[in-house]
Amino acid sequence: MTLTIPNAPGSSGYLDMFPERRMSYFGNSYILGLTVTAGIGGLLFGYDTGVISGALLYIKDDFEVVKQSSFLQETIVSMALVGAMIGAAAGGWINDYYGRKKATLFADVVFAAGAIVMAAAPDPYVLISGRLLVGLGVGVASVTAPVYIAEASPSEVRGGLVSTNVLMITGGQFLSYLVNSAFTQFWQVPGTWRWMLGVSGVPAVIQFVLMLFMPESPRWLFMKNRKAEAIQVLARTYDISRLEDEIDHLSAAEEEEKQRKRTVGYLDVFRSKELRLAFLAGAGLQAFQQFTGINTVMYYSPTIVQMAGFHSNQLALFLSLIVAAMNAAGTVVGIYFIDHCGRKKLALSSLFGVIISLLILSVSFFKQSDASSDGGLYGWLAVLGLALYIAFFAPGMGPVPWTVNSEIYPQQYRGICGGMSATVNWISNLIVAQTFLTIAEAAGTGMTFLILAGIAFLAVIFVIVFVPETQGLTFSEVEQIWKERAYGDISGWGSSSDSNNMEGLLEQGSQS
Repeated sequence: MTLTIPNAPGSSGYLDMFPERRMSYFGNSYILGLTVTAGIGGLLFGYDTGVISGALLYIKDDFEVVKQSSFLQETIVSMALVGAMIGAAAGGWINDYYGRKKATLFADVVFAAGAIVMAAAPDPYVLISGRLLVGLGVGVASVTAPVYIAEASPSEVRGGLVSTNVLMITGGQFLSYLVNSAFTQFWQVPGTWRWMLGVSGVPAVIQFVLMLFMPESPRWLFMKNRKAEAIQVLARTYDISRLEDEIDHLSAAEEEEKQRKRTVGYLDVFRSKELRLAFLAGAGLQAFQQFTGINTVMYYSPTIVQMAGFHSNQLALFLSLIVAAMNAAGTVVGIYFIDHCGRKKLALSSLFGVIISLLILSVSFFKQSDASSDGGLYGWLAVLGLALYIAFFAPGMGPVPWTVNSEIYPQQYRGICGGMSATVNWISNLIVAQTFLTIAEAAGTGMTFLILAGIAFLAVIFVIVFVPETQGLTFSEVEQIWKERAYGDISGWGSSSDSNNMEGLLEQGSQS
């Protein structure tokens, strides 16, 4: 469903009437700088998920107990994901209560502390505690950065700017592979894994310093009745004519929040029909992002290459670097298309490509099993399927779930819902990371990729049915979408009696 509200400030129709007020991605260096600064949290996110694959090789050399225990190895890898789940769940409340800026500063402190603990760990158990701390920081950052960027961005470039955070995530993964390669091949120093893990604290310190000079989210300031500060922030983004419209838009949103006058709680998300619909769309996208196999590819691409018959470690590591580079490059493509083609179309085209790629991977492993060959034609077909998977996934299903989740929730619930949705992402991530090799061993690699293709097909149906198009819409317009889906056409409800009826209906919805 798409709403057209031409007279709404900041809406797509409004900008069509005043095209000179439409801002481009590079149109405001202040907003771009704010986006990049906030996106360092995404860089930490990506680096932490990628660096452990190389560091673990050296951790096993230093700690014999780790080498002898697969459980300890899995725990060292997955403890960061456990921390991220906790951080994401708490991050929503921290965002709403203390603000986006303080939440980012808190995440930086926790992450830097975790990096120091990991680098100095005298045994694997202290190392695991450091991984937990780092995960907590990543979890809070994964909630905060998209919301902070979205609330400071003009609606016409919001998708591209939020997607910049995803670019930082994929860039962080690529950087982690570069660092691993550098320490492995060029800088062979004592305690290699300590350096690999310890340098992750440097971006956290850099972001902490830069964030001290960044403003709080103008929408958060406005809702906290700090309007003068909010207007000062908005004045650095918009010219005077559009500034007045943005202030009117925030005032209208504030008035609506005052009318609700409800204390925000986690259970409220499930009591209100419109919030349930929004959360279903957002959390569903996050779950499907993981269950369509992205971290199967990012965590296990060297293993997949070896499964395809190429047993050289050098080739496997080289492909991991290529896959990470393609992931980052694909995200750049997504930044352009997300505000030109829309979120929904981009997600659907991405998923169709993912399905084709997973089918190619499945066929290649089925045929290779039948032929009982090493490498050869079907091995290279698997490599092609892997490359196509990244090429299709990165521009669409990479940035779209994070972008949609940053814009579909009402202001009052944006932090909580964003945190809950990010938690779903991390839980799904953990499930995928812990089950891929087990399922591949039990059912076969070809069947495993066929199962992922089936999940991707379900994701297509989900996006078509449950995810609205939010391209170019203001936050208020997006809220109207959920109200219409929950309660039917409300466009004619303009009188005071109608407003009272609407309030009653919303109250009934919150109790249903």
